[in-house]
Amino acid sequence: MTTFGKPLQAVETGIPGLVLWELPVHGDNRGWFKENWQHEKMVAAGLPDFGPVQNNISFNDAVGTTRGIHAEPWDKWVSVAAGRIFGAWVDLREGPTFGAVFTAEIDPSRAIFVPRGVGNSYQTLEADTAYSYLVNDHWSPAASYTFLNLADETAAIAWPIPLADVEISAKDLAHPRLADVTPMAPRKTLVVGANGQLGRALRAELGDAAHVEYATRDELDLTSPALATARRWRDYGTIVNAAAYTAVDLAETPAGRTDAWAANVTAVAALARVATAHGITIVHVSSDYVFDGTADRPYTEDDPVSPLGVYGQTKAAGDAIVATVPRHYVVRTSWVIGEGKNFVRTMASLAERGIDPKVVDDQVGRLTFTDDLARGIRHLVETGAPYGVYDLTGSGEPASWADVARAVFSLTGHDPARITGVSTEEYFATASGPVAPRPRNSVLDLTRIDATGFRPTDVDTALAAYLRA
Repeated sequence: MTTFGKPLQAVETGIPGLVLWELPVHGDNRGWFKENWQHEKMVAAGLPDFGPVQNNISFNDAVGTTRGIHAEPWDKWVSVAAGRIFGAWVDLREGPTFGAVFTAEIDPSRAIFVPRGVGNSYQTLEADTAYSYLVNDHWSPAASYTFLNLADETAAIAWPIPLADVEISAKDLAHPRLADVTPMAPRKTLVVGANGQLGRALRAELGDAAHVEYATRDELDLTSPALATARRWRDYGTIVNAAAYTAVDLAETPAGRTDAWAANVTAVAALARVATAHGITIVHVSSDYVFDGTADRPYTEDDPVSPLGVYGQTKAAGDAIVATVPRHYVVRTSWVIGEGKNFVRTMASLAERGIDPKVVDDQVGRLTFTDDLARGIRHLVETGAPYGVYDLTGSGEPASWADVARAVFSLTGHDPARITGVSTEEYFATASGPVAPRPRNSVLDLTRIDATGFRPTDVDTALAAYLRA
């Protein structure tokens, strides 16, 4: 019997992401009414905003009709419009809960959210049962499915009506036992810009897991009109955008300006459209250059942007675009040091060659090493931190570029007094081409990233380790 008057309430099941929902049903002598799917109320109550695109109904004439166990690569909202079922769900995803089982009776006053990769099955307990499910992807023959036999001894589902006495399709009878099931892999992660210094650090951090893909500019053109169909995007859970135009001085030239806007804005907009359309989490790396550097304190994520030059303007525009994606992380960083040519390696080389450089001493910030940045990105995604903007740099005391140079000299066994500090204006006085304006204060506040449980590495510790490598 349908229970009337229950409040909307979520009930955990023991299988991660599989949540049973009690639904308010209002009845009188004419029948009953319920809000079977109400986006605003249900999302506010904790249901994932899973973006259904199709509603299917399976009508079952007889008691005992049994279907499943099917795990599809999409999420489902399962409910009953008429009648009653015994439902059984088995976790068929990779991970520690593989094979976990949950069962429950579902009538019109109950529904259940079934996440991607959890096997779904049911047995009708009343005649003329209408079984309804919303899904967030369209059926495709290219999609990857996982199945489990209804009679699997390991799952040991206690079917109310013995399987020998019910109607089951030949296909369902032929599904494998749990020992022979290939678990459903997680939704894929795509790293764009995989050959850059951050891309290489992400390769090291994320490794060669089967669900992680890396794409270079040659392999995936973000400005191509074909981007929308370049992948089966519903199979992807995360896109990490490690691609960017970072030649800040060259961006001040006519050709550089065009290239900077193409890479940092046009391409980002294309990725944002894909992420929004397919419910993908996008991770976008931003820069301290979105600020003008005039603040007398560290910049927070909520400070208004005020970029000085073309590079900073394109990064600020990209941030604004990514912020429109429902699932997004904008990771602002500064003074990035990774594999390949960079400021730290240059200073170490000058020290070894006996050259005493002049280095800017009126720009202050913190170094960020790419391994730390990659580790922080992974942390945000895997812990499900609240979406939004995060500052992520090395921790510890801010320093000027001249201070960093002196530390490099000292750590490599050279006299730090060989460094001469100069102003930005003096340093660029003899430049032969355009010079981008730099923020004088590039210090970013780390309070928000700290609150997620991530601890950025102290810059002094990281610098010493980098030079030893």
